[in-house]
Amino acid sequence: MTEVRRGRLPPPSDAPATGETYDHLARTTDDRTVVEQILTGRSDTPVDFLQTHDEWVTVLAGAATLEVAGEIVRLTPGDWVVLPANVPHTVTNVDQGTSWLAFHFAP
Repeated sequence: MTEVRRGRLPPPSDAPATGETYDHLARTTDDRTVVEQILTGRSDTPVDFLQTHDEWVTVLAGAATLEVAGEIVRLTPGDWVVLPANVPHTVTNVDQGTSWLAFHFAP
């Protein structure tokens, strides 16, 4: 019998004061696809990322500003973006308690 997993996403109030927490919700056995919730504390300090996988990300609560390939992308609840593998991106600003849902998958 297949195991049915379920849970509840933590509320934005559970976000750390600084930094991020990650909750891996689901993944394939080969880790080529990962679904996670990210809770972010407030930050005005840019954080650079360069990932080897594609990422689809949406903001569930809060707001964030990213710079992707020279373009400024503002995300508020319901907005989403696909960040291609090996394309540098910078999270330039994040509101306290921003909740993200991210899907990482092989390019």
